[in-house]
Amino acid sequence: MGKALIIGAGGVASVVVHKCCQNSEVFEEICIASRTKSKCDALKEKLDGGKTKITTAQVDADNVEELVALINEVKPDLVINVALPYQDLTIMDACLATKVDYMDTANYEPLDTAKFEYKWQWDYRERFEKAGITALLGCGFDPGVTGVFSAYAMKHYFDEIHEIDILDCNGGDHGYPFATNFNPEINIREVSAKGSYWENGEWVETEPMEIKRVYNFDQVGEKDMYLLHHEELESLGINIKGIKRIRFFMTFGQSYLTHLKCLENVGMTSIEPIDFEGKKIVPLQFLKAVLPDPASLGPRTVGKTNIGCIFKGMKDGQEKTYYVYNVCDHQECYKEVGSQAISYTTGVPAMIGAAMVMTGKWKRPGVFNVEEFDPDPFMEALNEYGLPWIEDFNPTLVD
Repeated sequence: MGKALIIGAGGVASVVVHKCCQNSEVFEEICIASRTKSKCDALKEKLDGGKTKITTAQVDADNVEELVALINEVKPDLVINVALPYQDLTIMDACLATKVDYMDTANYEPLDTAKFEYKWQWDYRERFEKAGITALLGCGFDPGVTGVFSAYAMKHYFDEIHEIDILDCNGGDHGYPFATNFNPEINIREVSAKGSYWENGEWVETEPMEIKRVYNFDQVGEKDMYLLHHEELESLGINIKGIKRIRFFMTFGQSYLTHLKCLENVGMTSIEPIDFEGKKIVPLQFLKAVLPDPASLGPRTVGKTNIGCIFKGMKDGQEKTYYVYNVCDHQECYKEVGSQAISYTTGVPAMIGAAMVMTGKWKRPGVFNVEEFDPDPFMEALNEYGLPWIEDFNPTLVD
């Protein structure tokens, strides 16, 4: 079918590479590129010898000229961005300059402020449309699969959806007193920011971790979960018919919250540069350097994740509720691809979204969120590539 350029070589990228190789009919060739080429080479060595041809390259994803030169050299059909969210815009600029399709798993974040908004990337709509290329935004699990779940619910079960609650439960245990399951800098910025939810066309802001609920998750059990801001609330509020309220909840254990509060109290989660021995350092970036690498958690993480969406709305004049979710086992993921379930649940949808664009099923000029496309082929692929979904037509609602 074609060739993809994968930018990034962390835990999620590793899953994407594994899954692209499992889907060699679509991904005949891949090039893995990162600032640290040795990480790309290690992935190539692990997976070389199959039907998918693998090459590697070094690139600074903050440098548009380097990215353009690499894209012109590799000549991919699609660029899969699984680098850092700070680099979304430079990679999009390079795709525009070379007229190559683009996709990512998380929205752009400025380095200097913890803002999680699509506005910067949505500003590229007209330019991508004029260039005749596709940009697919936020194609991980949340955002990503949660948007596909929403489009699927809208297409098959509802005339109008009034409420969506997105529930993200990680019931895994890695054995450390404190560690993050994905990039520590991104994770801590996200959970220490103010919460918010979408209601009646407006944002309602809350203090960090102010709103707590308890929910009994299938195959995981009862967990504390907290309301956070999350980027897909913004796009779903626009793209889902009849929506009145969207909330996002994520589970956290008490040990994580206690450690996080201590780190906040002593300034270690700050993104403001400070002077240290004649140098400027960002406390959160220093903290990231001393915490366990999320990519190293795979062999020691046990338990399951449960991520899904509860919908409430109307069908044929009657009130209706519907819950669709995936349960993923950390150790099963590690056995298959060498990563824990957090990387797996992001990397598998990234490969599927890339395949949707590569095969033309999700391809049209412009910048799009996943819920703007037909969900059915994506939902079928989730079952095929390791993220089967479960439906509940009488779920327990979140108050």
